[in-house]
Amino acid sequence: MQATVREVAEWSGAIGIQGLSANDNILLSGVSTDTRKIKPGQLFVPLKGERFDGHDYIQIAKDAGASAALWESAVPLPELDIPLILVEDTLEALQALAVGYLNGGLAVKVVAVTGSNGKTTTKDLVTSVLSTRYLVHKTEGNFNNHIGLPLTILSAPKDTELLVLEMGMSGQGEISLLSSLAKPDIAIITNIGESHLLQLGSRRNIARAKLEITEGLKLSGTLVYYGDEPLIAEELAALNLDKPIQLVTFGENPDCDWIARYIRVSTEGTQFTVSGESESQYELPVPGRHNAVNALAAVAVGRLLGLTFEEIGEGLKATKLTGMRIERSVASNGAVVLNDAYNASPTSVKAAIHLVAELSGYRRKWIVLGDMLELGADEVALHGEIGRYLTDSKADNVLLYGPLSRQTYEEAKPNYSEGRVRYFEEKEALADYLVGELASDDLVLVKASRGMRLEEVVKKLQKGAGE
Repeated sequence: MQATVREVAEWSGAIGIQGLSANDNILLSGVSTDTRKIKPGQLFVPLKGERFDGHDYIQIAKDAGASAALWESAVPLPELDIPLILVEDTLEALQALAVGYLNGGLAVKVVAVTGSNGKTTTKDLVTSVLSTRYLVHKTEGNFNNHIGLPLTILSAPKDTELLVLEMGMSGQGEISLLSSLAKPDIAIITNIGESHLLQLGSRRNIARAKLEITEGLKLSGTLVYYGDEPLIAEELAALNLDKPIQLVTFGENPDCDWIARYIRVSTEGTQFTVSGESESQYELPVPGRHNAVNALAAVAVGRLLGLTFEEIGEGLKATKLTGMRIERSVASNGAVVLNDAYNASPTSVKAAIHLVAELSGYRRKWIVLGDMLELGADEVALHGEIGRYLTDSKADNVLLYGPLSRQTYEEAKPNYSEGRVRYFEEKEALADYLVGELASDDLVLVKASRGMRLEEVVKKLQKGAGE
């Protein structure tokens, strides 16, 4: 964001400015909520949390180079020579500032992405495709909530042509807020899984929460959604939208507008054919049948924004995914390691297991699973379901870690011979066992919810024994 103090005051709905003379109008360059990351010339936004108050760090922010700050009017003013833009609530002002910059400082189209699984991968695929022609700015890391999304908008350079924004949630109403802030031209729903069952109670409620993305969708905007999931269509029909929008579907169902066919998977990537307006062949540098389906959303968006099939193909082939999404690396002994340890739900774990089953050319295939979190009252049953899904035709050995994964262990044991399914109380013991057993021509996939931190097993494999 490049904006003057007075522009920031206007966009954020300020009730006044303290410490700015009538003839002065400082130019601000960027926004930060973290004093450890402030750069000279930025606007500091002091947010409040349960155990902290950013207002307490205004001196540090000024010393780090902040040129101005938002300031809640109810908080006593500090004795500092720095312009303070007075607002009633700094979080709401940050969100309003992002809307103001989006409407007044940028001339962009917005693509918003949500879904239970695959939204980060889809965001990366869409960005790579659109970058073949446009200047694109996307959500980085996990900046996909009520704070991260405004900061993503505010970090967009002024010459940005397209914003690709990821929208995360844990409960009802959150996507509605994000959609109302971003006002997308195109919205994508990747799928409806089991993530956040703890908060929402059912997959149908999850579908309703994801469809909140339509609330901010511009008039005559487009919703691109996973057509193989009937819940989306059912709940979409029940919405009775009061504005015209275009609907585009993707999936493997022949009734979809964009269809993935003839999918071929290796550890190096995925090849597939897309049927839609015409039939084209594409290649991804990431393995997984589910990623071919995610790529359909990028194909659809590319065509909506005028890209040729050749440009779309170039973009898909050049995609670089955010870390720990089936991230390929090599163990210290040469074995292939697929790190998918950023998140997990029953749907995504089954997709990962299916990926391993499809891959060939390895002496043995190992699957390492940790707990899937936030699944609610059915969490034990859902872990057991994964155990029943595991068979020796899909993977040769299964290693499990975490209290909930004990149920996966109990259900998987009957599908394997003695010793090929093992449960570990300690993550370090699992890693040490795997390092000792893994052969140079083996394959291992590691997957769990983020809270289980199974990337530590991957790091141990990369370092090897004795490290």
